Amino acid sequence: MIKISLEKSRVSKFTTTYLIVGIEIIIALLSGLTLIALGAGGGAWILGGIAAGALVFYFYHLYNNQSKPNRNSRKFGQIIVGLTVGFSLKHSNLLTIYSQLHIFLFLTLFLLFSGGIIGYIYSRIEKTDLLTAMLATVPGNIGIMASIAADYGRNISLVSLVQLIRFTAIIIVIPIVANVSNPHDISAIIHSVTENLFFIDLNYLSLLFLLLFITLSTVKIGSYLKIPVAGFFCSIIVGAGFDSLLNLLPFLSHIDFNLPPLFNLIGQILLGITIGEYWGMNPKLGRLTVAYASVPVAMTFLAGFISAGIAMLIAPWDWLTCLLVTSPGGSPEMILISLALHHNVEIVTAGHLVRLMTINICLPGLVSLICYLERRSTKNQDSVADQLKTISPKSAMP
Repeated sequence: MIKISLEKSRVSKFTTTYLIVGIEIIIALLSGLTLIALGAGGGAWILGGIAAGALVFYFYHLYNNQSKPNRNSRKFGQIIVGLTVGFSLKHSNLLTIYSQLHIFLFLTLFLLFSGGIIGYIYSRIEKTDLLTAMLATVPGNIGIMASIAADYGRNISLVSLVQLIRFTAIIIVIPIVANVSNPHDISAIIHSVTENLFFIDLNYLSLLFLLLFITLSTVKIGSYLKIPVAGFFCSIIVGAGFDSLLNLLPFLSHIDFNLPPLFNLIGQILLGITIGEYWGMNPKLGRLTVAYASVPVAMTFLAGFISAGIAMLIAPWDWLTCLLVTSPGGSPEMILISLALHHNVEIVTAGHLVRLMTINICLPGLVSLICYLERRSTKNQDSVADQLKTISPKSAMP
């Protein structure tokens, strides 16, 4: 009886989870089309996902206050977006990118250094410990930063809040700046989106299933090897090399396989839904907390623009490319915006992948260094306090 009840509970939870995701996707599709009509451009589907996730999860959280954001949505979103980026790179010449590797590394280290300074300032403003402040301000993945905060017993909600505000603000602002830099015909974009949205070539369905099987297997291996954001990084590799793999098979003629348009769109929406669900969990925030959190976010924006200016001086890229490469937002989202604008996807992808790898490699050392500095500071404070205790009033008199 207990086994049956547990199985029913799991089935019920599974059904509820995917029913919520289905509702979120439908609302996100409608929101995305509306945002495109208003001129949101490259970030419309992600923003639609954020709006849908926040709205649906807010009401669901009132019903079940133990519910948590669905991490699988973001994982699947990263896989789909990674495949989309990979397919866009399959005919590109990436050898020229290697000559600019030092530029990518310099810009990444500049952003990390800026994040350290901003974190120190924020720790003073918010009166919190240095590790919490650093995890909140370093431009990285929301989930990773929050999980590190949990491992070290720090303020998870504060880390998530600052990262969430930064993440959302950048996704809203960068597409607006990009659309100003690249004027476009809104009616033409809506027509191009809706024209082939639900078109699926039935002959390619078996290849699509093969692609998903290879991708999921590669992502699993990548996760086992602890590759940073394996769902995104490994999917790019599979997408870029899938056509070459098909051409190696003797029983298949030359095939130019492309992902269905709806497939790509769903991936963007899933990325936005996870962010929206985090907002849906915390709809009521103190004004002072938000005001304090906005300070490091504004400073991170400033650091990103300064970094873009430096990139203009040392790299042969235009302003929009520099902005997309140095933008301290989510890597999949920034690459998607460049993809939507058909604007130097190879450079933007390379820049964000280098930054992603560098941050994840440096993060353990950075956390260890901060913990060491905190222990040393605490030890010095305790030493001073002990010395003051040992001084008697008589010995202190002149």
